[in-house]
This record gives sequence, structure tokens and C-alpha cells, in this order.
Amino acid sequence: MKPTILLINFQDQQKLRKLKMALLPFKLRIKTIEPQDYSQPIGYLAGVKEISQVQIPSALIPQEQMEKEMLILAGITGNLFDQVLYTLRKAGTPVDYKAVLTEHNQNWNCMQLYKELEKEHNMYHPS
Repeated sequence: MKPTILLINFQDQQKLRKLKMALLPFKLRIKTIEPQDYSQPIGYLAGVKEISQVQIPSALIPQEQMEKEMLILAGITGNLFDQVLYTLRKAGTPVDYKAVLTEHNQNWNCMQLYKELEKEHNMYHPS
């Protein structure tokens, strides 16, 4: 799998363009995920060969909405990981939810990961 960044639920096209431009020097695969793909496994979306696309009838796909943006780093480790996070901070393009693709979450879909990040966020930032 090529080092990849998945961008999910970015509504602001200007911010999305700025973020992509900041990441351009790293020559990473940057993939914007469309809402119709939110029910696919994150590992599949990131290009993990062992994870297949799932066929879900559209009537069964939950119509839940994400309120915040989500960024997933896949196959990015060590020094490159630090450089990417530093660059994102420096670019002034804050992203509400960030995650790393792991063996534990690679079979989750976007909504499952989003809900997990939302739960963690609320635990650390009670309203």
C-alpha cells in the first residue's frame, strides 16, 4: 500500500485545496472520499490489498451525516508522520478528527471510525 491520506467530509473547497497543496511535496496518495463510499472499509479505501470492497444495497446504507472533517493517515510512519502533522499545523488547515489506519480499525467504515473519534473527543473535551 502506498502511503495515503484519506480526506473525508471536507465541504470547504478552498480549505481542501490548501491542505492538498501543503501535502504535495510529500508525494503521498491523497484521496478525497465521497459520501457514497462512507460505508466501505477504510482499509479498502486506503488501498490495503487484503481488504475488499463491500456490496451494500443503497437502501441499507445508513444516511447518517458527519458534522466534522476527518483525515486518516495510512501507511505513514516515523519521520514522515511527524513531518506531515507538522506541515498540516503550519498550513493553518485544522482538521477536527485525525486517525491512523491500524489493524484494529482497517475493517471499519467511515461512520464507525467517525463515531469512535467523536466519542474520544467528547471524553477529552466535555461540553
